[in-house]
Amino acid sequence: MGDISTHFNRQEFACRCGCGFAVVDKQLNEVLEAIRHHFDRPLIINSACRCADYNKKVGGAKKSQHVLGMAADITVMNVHPDSVADYVENVHKACSMGRYDSFTHIDVRNVVAHWDERS
Repeated sequence: MGDISTHFNRQEFACRCGCGFAVVDKQLNEVLEAIRHHFDRPLIINSACRCADYNKKVGGAKKSQHVLGMAADITVMNVHPDSVADYVENVHKACSMGRYDSFTHIDVRNVVAHWDERS
């Protein structure tokens, strides 16, 4: 049982630098819960909130949605990232989504964008 939704704790979303930034957009949390429910498997948040300094340190985009608490890079246990991306693309059409080799980027910005960074 999470402290911000059924399956998620705020700490899972916190900036990895330790600064304490852990603002989570409600719509993002709802989409992540839907993904968790659809696959019926644990969802791991690899990166979510990032303060501006940490975002720069990890090479994040200048206008990264992570800095706004509106993005998460996720993996679903024992589910290929392409399957996660396909689900998001077909069901959560208002979400932006990036395909990567080992994770899926999900964000809830106002303008939908899709990209593919797989090798």
